[in-house]
Amino acid sequence: MANDKLSSAKTAKNDEFYTQYPDIQKEMNALVDYNPNVFRDKCIFLPCDDPEWSNFTKFFAQNFQLLGIRKLISTSYAPESKKYKMPYQPTLFETSKPYFDADKSKTHGKIFILDRDITGDNRIDINDLRWEYLEGDGDFRSKEITQLLKEADIIATNPPFSLFREFIAWLMASGKQFVIIGNMNAVTYKEIFPLIKNNKIWVDNPFVRGAAYFTSPLELNKDLSYFNSHDYREGFIRVPGVRWFTNIELGRRHEPLQLMTMAENIKHSKHKEIRGRKEYIHYENYDAIEVPFTDAIPKDYKGIMGVPKSYLDKYCPEQFEIIGIAEGDSGKELGLKPFPPELKKINPSLRQGQLYYMEDGYPVKPYARLLIRKKE
Repeated sequence: MANDKLSSAKTAKNDEFYTQYPDIQKEMNALVDYNPNVFRDKCIFLPCDDPEWSNFTKFFAQNFQLLGIRKLISTSYAPESKKYKMPYQPTLFETSKPYFDADKSKTHGKIFILDRDITGDNRIDINDLRWEYLEGDGDFRSKEITQLLKEADIIATNPPFSLFREFIAWLMASGKQFVIIGNMNAVTYKEIFPLIKNNKIWVDNPFVRGAAYFTSPLELNKDLSYFNSHDYREGFIRVPGVRWFTNIELGRRHEPLQLMTMAENIKHSKHKEIRGRKEYIHYENYDAIEVPFTDAIPKDYKGIMGVPKSYLDKYCPEQFEIIGIAEGDSGKELGLKPFPPELKKINPSLRQGQLYYMEDGYPVKPYARLLIRKKE
C-alpha cells in the first residue's frame, strides 16, 4: 500500500522525513501564482520544524522580503523528546551564542524568529534569524506552541507522520490557513474525510507520480531495513502517496477535467478495462458505476460514480460533488447493502461497507472508492 513506508516509519519510531527545498518552492509558488499577496503582511508559523535540517525555514527566510512576509516563527522539538534517538551535535549557530546551554539544547525546543534586519545590510533574510530556548520541548500540543499558533496567519510544515490526525484537528480548531504535507491515505480517516467532502481542506499533488523524496536522519545511520532498494538512492528516501493538504486556494483546484463521454470512453479509452465493453460495470450493493481510472470518468453520466481516491488530485468542486467514501463505517452510512455470506467463501477479501461487483461469477472488491456525481 502507498503508506507502507510511513507505517513502517511509525513502527521504527521515526517521524523525521525532511522535505526537499524544490518541493516546498513548487507548492508555495502555486499558491502565489493564484494569489500574489497570499503571504503578504502575514505571520508564517512553522511548527514541528528543525532549521538545522528543514528547508521550510530556509525557504521562507530566504524569500521573506520577496513574499512580503511580516514575521516568521519556527519552532523545533528538543532532541531528547523525539521518538527516533540519534547522537545530538549542536550547530555552530547555537554554540556561538552566549546563552547556549548544552543541557537545555537536549531537553528544550527552540524558537527561531525573523522579523527585522539585525545584520545591518538593509535586507531581511536567513542571516537575521534569531533564536532562544522554549520553556518546553516544542511539542505542538503544548500550551506554549498553541499560544504561538494564535499569533500566526498561515501554518506550513511537514508534521510528524504518526500524529497527522491530531495535527489536523489542532489546525482546524485554530481556524487558521495552512499548507502541510501528509500521506494520501489520510483522506480515508474519519477525522479528515468529512473536511475534504465539505471543501474545508483539499489536496494538491505537484509530486512526480505522487511520490516525494525526503532526507532523514535514518539515512545517516543507514537504518533503512524497511525500505526497498529502489526507494533509497543518493541520500534520499522515496515515499509514495505524498500530498499537500491545504485550505489555501490555488489555481489547479479550479481547473475542470477534460473528459470524454461514456460512449467515447467505451470506444476509444486507452484502458482495456473500459474499451470495448457494452457498458460500465455497475456495483451490486450500491447504485453507482465503477470507474477505475480518473481519465475514464464519463462527462455525460449523471448518476453516482465510484472513482479512485487519487481523483482528489484533479478534483474541481465546480465540476463534481463528493458524495462519500466507500470504506468501513463510512460505506455503511452511505447505505451500501451487505453482501451475501456465501460470497465471502469465494472472495475472503470482501468487507461490509465496501463496494463490490460481479465479474464472470466472481465477486470483485475494488480499492477504496470515492463516490462522486456531476454537478448540474
